[in-house]
Amino acid sequence: MATTIARPAIDVKSLDPYAFLAVLGKRVIHSGGRRSTEELFALANLDSSQLVLDVGCGVGTTTIGMARRFGTEVTAVDISPLMLEGARANVRRAPDNSFDRVIAEAVTMFVDRPRAAAEVTRVCPSGGMVLAAEFLWRQPPSDEARELFLGQLCPGLQFDNLDGWLQIYSRAGLTDLQVRTGPFELMTARGFINDEGLVNAIACMVLGLWKPECVRKMAWMMPRLRKAVPYLGYVLVAGRKPAVS
Repeated sequence: MATTIARPAIDVKSLDPYAFLAVLGKRVIHSGGRRSTEELFALANLDSSQLVLDVGCGVGTTTIGMARRFGTEVTAVDISPLMLEGARANVRRAPDNSFDRVIAEAVTMFVDRPRAAAEVTRVCPSGGMVLAAEFLWRQPPSDEARELFLGQLCPGLQFDNLDGWLQIYSRAGLTDLQVRTGPFELMTARGFINDEGLVNAIACMVLGLWKPECVRKMAWMMPRLRKAVPYLGYVLVAGRKPAVS
């Protein structure tokens, strides 16, 4: 006899934007979309001989892309049970110098940033690379935009301008830093379709309009997001862990 395990009810109203988009079925859920991920792949110079750690794997889109396209052996970790349900991957601890490439997309801005940067550097061996993609302010935000985005949409999120991110990863011990930046297009119509493809973009919108609680969530979220978008962008920082002298 088959056994069905019911999923716990999800309180949509309480979800942060990242978790809400995952519930809608969005597969690319980070600030730079597929554009920044492709830039990350290019900088990482991935191949099948490498061991890669994907920190904050979300629903596993980047993890799957690395494994399929480059044949890399990927370990994925995420703190969110909701994200892990989609990714089906979790590691609790990793020893020092374990991974040739350590990737963090939209991760360190949710936690103690200097400590997180130090940790991802710790598990990377000498000569290995750390690559992180996060939000940044492309220009100083208005007080209203800052409050709406950091105070209401994503409380607890921490990020600043390009120089601030470079200082964090430089102080973590990385050298030869390379940077890519671009606009925030995660929730623009063009960005949504580019990231998801037309079919899944439509599927996400249908689900978002099907349930009243999702409609209310979108109606609350989108006006606030539109106020912040002109100031937002993404930054990709890539650096090497130097050899120990």
